[in-house]
Amino acid sequence: MTTPRTALVVRGGWDGHQPVEATNLFIPFLEENGFSVRIEESPAIYADAEYMATVDLIVQCTTMATIERPEFEGLRGAIEAGTGMAGWHGGIADSYRHESDYLTLIGGQFGCHPGKHPDERKGEQADNYVPYTVNMLPVAANHPITAGIQDYDLVTEQYWVLADDYCDVLATTTQKVREWDPWHREITSPAIWTRQWGEGRIFVSTPGHRVEVLEDPNVRTVIERGMLWAARGSDQPYGDHAGTTPRKAAAEVTR
Repeated sequence: MTTPRTALVVRGGWDGHQPVEATNLFIPFLEENGFSVRIEESPAIYADAEYMATVDLIVQCTTMATIERPEFEGLRGAIEAGTGMAGWHGGIADSYRHESDYLTLIGGQFGCHPGKHPDERKGEQADNYVPYTVNMLPVAANHPITAGIQDYDLVTEQYWVLADDYCDVLATTTQKVREWDPWHREITSPAIWTRQWGEGRIFVSTPGHRVEVLEDPNVRTVIERGMLWAARGSDQPYGDHAGTTPRKAAAEVTR
């Protein structure tokens, strides 16, 4: 009998991103793919080095909030030793704003999400829902996370991300210039990226504001594949994408 791999789900922070409902959407998928899942409501578990050494995949959905230095060091140490990390939207790209080393670890940080015309805003989350396109880059065609997925459109928060060049970007999104915006040219940000840190892999999808976005077939497929790809024990060598067909990619990441 195959020994289950271990997935740690860490969730919390701002309730607007539905951390419980969002992570519950993916827990059955992880279990179906051979993971034993543990859920924690704070990053305190990251400081438990003995336990973290047993974790194959961290799925984090914690927007803003804070992390203590020993907790962050435990998270970083686990990833450097081979634990994978995956997440979406603010649950990974807008976590622990006060910890600069966390921002460096993830590689892309939420900056803002420009919204509707000021006259259309009502003081609700929907003020920031705009139509936009996730544009797949050429490398995405043969990557096991994104193989077979074409550009797709969403109406939700569009993240303007501050990122560095160590991100391996699979898809981007471009902030347009509207008559009420103070910027004067389009801004293209990473929308889906991966990152190698020590022996561990990191996967980030910025689409994923709430459950209804996560249920979009493209968004959900990318996140499901991203979790499997990031987990310790994935068969796909990091950066080895050439010649991978969509069918083969799906087989590889699901083992």
